[in-house]
Amino acid sequence: MNYITVGKENSCNIDLYYEDMGEGQPVVLIHGWPLSSRSWERQVPALLKAGFRVIAYDRRGFGQSSRPGSGYDYDTLADDLHALMTRLDLRKAVLVGFSMGGGEVAHYLGRYGTERVQKAVFMAAVTPFLRKAADNAAGLDAGIFEEIKQAIRADRPSFLTSFLSNFYNVHAFGGKKVSEELLRLSWSIAAAASPIGTLACVDSWLTDFRDDLVRIRIPTLVMHGDDDRILPFAATGSRTHEAVEGSRLIVVAGAPHGLNWTHAEEVNDGLIDFMQEAI
Repeated sequence: MNYITVGKENSCNIDLYYEDMGEGQPVVLIHGWPLSSRSWERQVPALLKAGFRVIAYDRRGFGQSSRPGSGYDYDTLADDLHALMTRLDLRKAVLVGFSMGGGEVAHYLGRYGTERVQKAVFMAAVTPFLRKAADNAAGLDAGIFEEIKQAIRADRPSFLTSFLSNFYNVHAFGGKKVSEELLRLSWSIAAAASPIGTLACVDSWLTDFRDDLVRIRIPTLVMHGDDDRILPFAATGSRTHEAVEGSRLIVVAGAPHGLNWTHAEEVNDGLIDFMQEAI
């Protein structure tokens, strides 16, 4: 297994698990909450076939990475991504952030710039700013996130079951695009994550990425389903597209939050077409 050490907590190293496959231009896949790099199962083969080098890693607290008691804020998460980019000496990379992973893409670019990055992709991303505020009327009431945290504290396994039902829009796709086996796999991955990290990340979702987004000057793709019940398009994808000057928008009709599974062919085609375009 491949790990990089990004820090230390008391007597324990904080290690990130990653996979590095194929040859060609590097694409870094950054997964969503509460899953792991395994959630890119339907993208990795297509990207390899298209001639890309694919790097997928597990965020701290998730998948096979270490499970520290702290460091789930986006400053630290962007630093973790930078450590991976630096260790592998990636150049002209494409950063692809799904859901919470979109925050890492935005904040990495805001903190470290584009020296190592050629293109960016925000897929069903948490950006630009979820919390309702005086200057952010389109945001969501903070009480919603307190309810999520309360549900996680009370019965995290039960919460994950209901969350994943909305993640994949099981009411529409159950037994069709979403099998019981997929739900069990996703639940198992999510349940194995750090309970501390799972809870702490909810506060991180409220990070304001607007200043990061307006500074992006590289080719950027925003991809979002129009039936996303986790991060509704009007509050996230639409506004991210508006914030990033010159960005391209792909709205996947009828797609839920987990569109990279339910609408994998459409997602892969749009992603690869964007990545292969000459600059």
